Amino acid sequence: MEFREVLSRRQSCRAYDPARPVSKEDILACIEAAGLAPSACNSQPYHFTVCTGDFGKAVAKACTGMGMNKFALDAPCTIVVEEAAYNATAAAGSKFKGQDYRSIDIGLAVSQLVLEAQNRGLATCILGWFDEKKLKALLGTDAHIRLVITLGYAKEGDPLRKKSRKELEKIVEFKE
Repeated sequence: MEFREVLSRRQSCRAYDPARPVSKEDILACIEAAGLAPSACNSQPYHFTVCTGDFGKAVAKACTGMGMNKFALDAPCTIVVEEAAYNATAAAGSKFKGQDYRSIDIGLAVSQLVLEAQNRGLATCILGWFDEKKLKALLGTDAHIRLVITLGYAKEGDPLRKKSRKELEKIVEFKE
C-alpha cells in the first residue's frame, strides 16, 4: 500500500472479527515498526505487552468500564503500552528543559505501530479509557500504563468512514 493510502485508510476500528486471529509475524512487525520510531536520545521509554487468548480478553474487559469500548472484547489481540524509564541522557534533558518526552515518544511509537498494522490489512483502536489498577494487577507491573491498543481484522463490511479534519489553514501558519 502507498503511504498516503495507509494514512487515509487507517481508522479506529469498532467492529472486530473475533474468529480471525492475528499472526505472531504480523504482531512482531507492528512492534518492530514502533521500535523504529524516533525518541528523545533514543531512550525508547516504553514497554509493549502483547495479550492474546484468555489473557487478552481479561485485558479487554479492563477497558470496558461504564459501557465504553465493548468492541474491544472481540479484538483477538490487545497491546498494553507501559511507560518506561528514560536513559540517562534523556532524563537529564527532560529535567533541564522541564519537558517530559515520554508521552511524545510513546505517541510516535504507537503511531508507527498502528500504521504498520494498517499496511498489513489489520485494524486497530488506541484506547485511553481503561482501569489502570486492574491492568497493573493483571500484568504484575507498577509501571504507568499509558495506552491499550486493540488489534485484529475488521468485521466483513465494516465501512471506511469519511475523515473529518480541520482545514489546513486552521492548523498551520507560515512566517518568514
